[in-house]
Amino acid sequence: MLINYTTKELDLLARIMRAEALAEGDLGMLMVGNVVVNRVVANCYTFKGIDSLTDAIYQKNQFSGINNSLFQASPTTLERNLAERILRGEYYYPATHSLWFYAPGNNSCQSTWYSQPLAGKYKNHCFYRPDPGICQELY
Repeated sequence: MLINYTTKELDLLARIMRAEALAEGDLGMLMVGNVVVNRVVANCYTFKGIDSLTDAIYQKNQFSGINNSLFQASPTTLERNLAERILRGEYYYPATHSLWFYAPGNNSCQSTWYSQPLAGKYKNHCFYRPDPGICQELY
């Protein structure tokens, strides 16, 4: 297990994965889960002091999905299973070391986001990773 979590937090993770990436399918939701867990693991940038899934998911101005109706409903068994896979340590490129993602309206990723390099794209989401020298916990 990468991080400690409660059953309630497992559900929170499943719900934010769905709210942020349902249209991206299972793999897209798994990648969102990677970013959330990375934010708990990392001790850099604005993620210092983020010690739980709850902290990461509700961190101010981070996940627009918390305002989505998809976030409000209980997760399905499939969504819970996806979240459990992430919490067991599964990682998916390009989210492997990523702390940020977004879905650009024009479907074109910027080369940097928050001054961090593009790690790659999956469907409509662009993923960005920090420099390994700054966020050593992720590498």
